[in-house]
Amino acid sequence: MLFLMGLKVRLLGVRGSLPSPLVPGEIENRIRSRLSEFVELTRANPALTLEEFMASLPPEKLGGFGGNTPCIEYTCGNDRLIVDGGSGIRTLGFELMKGPCGQGKGEVHIYLTHFHWDHLIGFPFFVPLFIPGNLIHIYGVSNQLESVFRTLFQRPYFPVSYEQLGAKFVFHSLPPRVPQKLGEITFTPYQLDHPDPCWGVRVEAGGKAVAHCVDSEATRTTEDQLGPDLPLYQNADLMIFDAMYTLGEAIEKMNWGHSAATIGLDIAIRQKIKQVVFMHHDPASSDEKIQQAVRQTLRYHESQIKSARRLNETLFSVDWSFATEGRIITFE
Repeated sequence: MLFLMGLKVRLLGVRGSLPSPLVPGEIENRIRSRLSEFVELTRANPALTLEEFMASLPPEKLGGFGGNTPCIEYTCGNDRLIVDGGSGIRTLGFELMKGPCGQGKGEVHIYLTHFHWDHLIGFPFFVPLFIPGNLIHIYGVSNQLESVFRTLFQRPYFPVSYEQLGAKFVFHSLPPRVPQKLGEITFTPYQLDHPDPCWGVRVEAGGKAVAHCVDSEATRTTEDQLGPDLPLYQNADLMIFDAMYTLGEAIEKMNWGHSAATIGLDIAIRQKIKQVVFMHHDPASSDEKIQQAVRQTLRYHESQIKSARRLNETLFSVDWSFATEGRIITFE
């Protein structure tokens, strides 16, 4: 019997533009409020356990959506592709150091969508880069890959120069829309709608496909408009989509390069994408504000369903959610 390894997606950083951790006062207030709620509920239901109570809480009332900037890990068996090096890559580096990377025998593959700071800020603190013997592959649709890293690792921006890094770098300048093989993983760059060139990526493994569409305004939505980039979305099992703004904010901030969940939902329905995760949350948005965007998206989706029913049409069913840091999505 042939055994196909499943694709696993891990969200290590889902915030956009700038890391935005909760401050101590916010954490204290959140803990105080939850404790009060738990005490009140147990008066009416003494059998309620703490675990049951915590499991019932939405993200904005518990741990939040997350504060690290973009980094997504795709794995299939022993093969790993990391997309972007935002602050979320830091903790992944500590994990990798427990394996071959900690012995100077590691090989790491990182695809960069573009070079804005929020997608690079984690690299100076990604420990495998400093270990002699490690091999670091950097991929992107650009001939500036090496110069970007030389800029990152130089004074006065960082005390360790590029020449002092222990690992060996191999830079792969990729042609657009051409599939690349990494063991069981195939990844293909496609252009997104962003003021500076930004290349999303279709990741395929184990018979599943993910459309990684982060840092995109999604100004092209129809098949004719998307043209050569349409395959990014076609027959995808999961789409990871930029939803930095509400729809109203996206209209106000045209040409800023970011989108809204309602726009991504339209694309998913049109292209029959089964599951969507919305990320790149605005650093100015509190967890409560992100939850408002969740409610707005729910109202919009419900209105679409009602409209389809009135027209006696069937709307393609999409399972959507807003990204939380640390979440793992597994395909069998």
